[in-house]
Amino acid sequence: MNSSVLPTTTANVRILRQSWQQGKIVGEVEAGSYQWEFQWYFRQDKLKVHPSFGRALIYEPLGRFLEHCDYQLEPGGDYQFTVRAQL
Repeated sequence: MNSSVLPTTTANVRILRQSWQQGKIVGEVEAGSYQWEFQWYFRQDKLKVHPSFGRALIYEPLGRFLEHCDYQLEPGGDYQFTVRAQL
């Protein structure tokens, strides 16, 4: 195995609720054996992820994904992004 190749994990995101009036998206994310719930306050650029167990692994990549795609996300939609780590 080439040591310069970074391990990757696919993160699966499901959008549960969205409120443009509140500036908020609520959803779930799963990567590897971890699962979290999140709240993205896009007007304030603020992300909350629960539970805290393993949160450091997903917080930054999930934040980048949400910042990049927030206007394209729909309630009930399933999305994916790649995390450059083995989770």
